Amino acid sequence: MPDVTALATAVDRLADRVRALPQSALRRGAAEAAYALSCELARWAQQLEEPGTVPRPLPRVGEFTAGDQLAVVGHDLAAVLAERGAPGDPARALALLDEHAAALR
Repeated sequence: MPDVTALATAVDRLADRVRALPQSALRRGAAEAAYALSCELARWAQQLEEPGTVPRPLPRVGEFTAGDQLAVVGHDLAAVLAERGAPGDPARALALLDEHAAALR
């Protein structure tokens, strides 16, 4: 069972960063970038939970709740990885968060 503590902490930090962004930054693309990352995390979690099924699309919740959506989906993935993930999965998820972090400013 992989340790996902660092992943959960990183998800919280990134979600808090998105929540703190001004409306202008959200409209310039940060909300869309948060949604894109949330979609990737959700697909990953769904593939682990329901292998062989087509992942369901993640609903768009709007720019002002993009940080909350990222937090929920990120914690869902962390929970799934803790139960069903491979040892290197949390590190891969952290790398994915790092890749997207620059767009969330």
